Amino acid sequence: MTYVQQTAGDNRPVRLGLIGAGWIGAFHAESVARRIPNARLDAIADPALPAAEALAGQLGVARITADPADVIGDPDIDAVLVASPARFHSGLIAAAARAGKDVFCEKPGGRTVEELDEALAAADAAGVNVQFGFNRRFAADFAAARRLIDDGAVGTPQLLRSLTRDPGTAAGISSPERIAPGTIFLETLIHDFDTLNWLNPGAVPVKVHAVADALVAPEAKAGGLLDTAVVTVTYSNGAIAVAEANFNALYGYDVRGEVFGSAGMVAVGGPQASSAVSYTAAGIASDTVRLNIHLFHDAYTAELARFVEGVAARRAGRAAGAAVPGGVDARNALAVALAAIRSHESGLPVDVSAVAHLQAAEPELQPTELHLTGLHSAGLHSTGQGA
Repeated sequence: MTYVQQTAGDNRPVRLGLIGAGWIGAFHAESVARRIPNARLDAIADPALPAAEALAGQLGVARITADPADVIGDPDIDAVLVASPARFHSGLIAAAARAGKDVFCEKPGGRTVEELDEALAAADAAGVNVQFGFNRRFAADFAAARRLIDDGAVGTPQLLRSLTRDPGTAAGISSPERIAPGTIFLETLIHDFDTLNWLNPGAVPVKVHAVADALVAPEAKAGGLLDTAVVTVTYSNGAIAVAEANFNALYGYDVRGEVFGSAGMVAVGGPQASSAVSYTAAGIASDTVRLNIHLFHDAYTAELARFVEGVAARRAGRAAGAAVPGGVDARNALAVALAAIRSHESGLPVDVSAVAHLQAAEPELQPTELHLTGLHSAGLHSTGQGA
């Protein structure tokens, strides 16, 4: 899909409604208000009205409500951004689809494959697009890695690796009792599962083996906390992948990926805030990123820009193409996460087919590069921290 330019007869911005005014919802709202010129945030819904009021005040949004149905049913809203807690995602997707709204939804798309399938069926029936927030696909270095893989630089993928280490402190995890059981698989490693699926195009995951524990906050393990995990994923093309996560990296926010194959290797990511490195008597050092919205600042913006382009095209009656990452991608990543939970609980490898029957995603046309190019030409590329 190319970068869509609105015609003179359709020059009004895409009007968006946000559901969820938490930290990621607030960042998406800021992106729409300040970094995506052909979009406008018209309404914010959150049961915690003070959070919605504060965000609306910062960004000049006139309409706020405690009820997401008010946003979904508003005929002046073109599309909905879902940034609510994960347990509401599938229901909100389905409700927005029935109202004829395109949807951008944070991950995961649902807590079970069945509820995600129901939401996707509602979207298919309504003829609307649903795009999911797997932002690493829109990071310049990860997108470059995918292009190299598509160009044959690694040959046939054989070994893959993806890791997420959330930033931490010497004091450990703040309020570990507030982290729901399964979070490390469903909300953290699900990014790695999607990355591995995406960097191994044409293949689907077939077997999962997970080992996890509470090593950072062992006192919270009895409440269901898992803060450290390693997951092995075997693919239909024979490739073997490893995903790992930890909730307390003292040196910063660390996200990396690697694909090794018959012809070579590509590697991306890391916690560095820039390529500048100091060499002094104290040793070698570089600044590191401490938040995901800094490391992936431009990627978060680019994924929303792509979504807005699709909404604008559909509204104008032009072919927008399928949303990417879309339902197949969300479903495949969720199936791996759920298989990992089963594997951790049983201590045994789990066939993904026991969770869901998967299909490979359609080949991509590498729209990420077009998005980043479009953002740069509009003067929207971040000059601060971020990939």
